[in-house]
Amino acid sequence: MPLLQTERLLLRAPQGSDAGAYQTFYADAEASKFYEGPKPPHVAWNKLAAVLGHWHLRGYGIWALERRDSGAFIGACGLAWPDGWPRSELTWWIAPEARQQGFAKEASRAAIAFGYDLLKWDLVQTHMLDENLAAKALVLSLGGEVIARETFPDGFDRDIYRLPRPDPA
Repeated sequence: MPLLQTERLLLRAPQGSDAGAYQTFYADAEASKFYEGPKPPHVAWNKLAAVLGHWHLRGYGIWALERRDSGAFIGACGLAWPDGWPRSELTWWIAPEARQQGFAKEASRAAIAFGYDLLKWDLVQTHMLDENLAAKALVLSLGGEVIARETFPDGFDRDIYRLPRPDPA
C-alpha cells in the first residue's frame, strides 16, 4: 500500500491500532449515519478488516488519515469498489473532532490524483445518498459533475459524479 503525503496528512496503510478509532466512529450514530452506522465494536473491526482486504483483492483501497503534526488518526479516504456494486467510488469519513478543517478535501485530492496518475484510470467517480449534503458539497468543491443516476443494490438512487484530475498547484 503506497504512502501518500499532503501538506497536513499522511495517507497510510490501515493498521490494527486504528480499530479503536473505527469503533468510536461507528458507535456514533450521527457521525456514521451515512456509513451504515451505528455499528457495534466487532462490526467496526470487520469494516477495518474489509478495508485491508480490499487493498489485497483489488490493488487499491482506502487509506488511514493521520495528521502529520500530531500523528492523530482522523479518518479514512480512498478508492473502493465493493463487491456487487456497479461502480468504483471515492469514499471518505472524518472523525467529528476533525471535521470542517479541510481534511476530507485534502485527502480526496490525493486519492483522486492516485486514481488518475498511478492507477491510470480514465474516470474517477463517486456517489452518495441524496440527503448527504456535506458529501455533495465536498464533491462539488472538487469540481464533480453529475454524469448519471443509477439505482444501487441497496435500492437507493444516486447521482454519479465524475471527479476531475486535481490541479497540481
